[in-house]
Amino acid sequence: MQGIRARCPEPLNRGVFSKDPVLVTRLRKTMLSIYSNLAEGFERDGNREFSQFVSIAKGSVGETRGQLLYAFDFGYLERERFDQLNELGRNAARCLGGLLRHLNNSKFRGRKFKKDSKVR
Repeated sequence: MQGIRARCPEPLNRGVFSKDPVLVTRLRKTMLSIYSNLAEGFERDGNREFSQFVSIAKGSVGETRGQLLYAFDFGYLERERFDQLNELGRNAARCLGGLLRHLNNSKFRGRKFKKDSKVR
């Protein structure tokens, strides 16, 4: 996840992307949505709710990849840069998919269901 977050801002902040501020704004909001959903889901303290938010974040990764494809098609990204970012997005989606499988198969329901723990 950090890879795509670290590499996307550079092309957004310079060059031909500046000709399409709507796309830049949309990409930023989509990437922010990924982190926001992971954080909100985690703070719910239950695996079922966390799983739901991880799924939404995974969808936002796909949305980001689609927006990057649009940027490539319109000449805002070179092939090499698009391929790098797309692969980072695929890896992020794979990791989130693994986390979803873990959460859905876990017998641990979450911190809020433990009788002797206090939820922060």
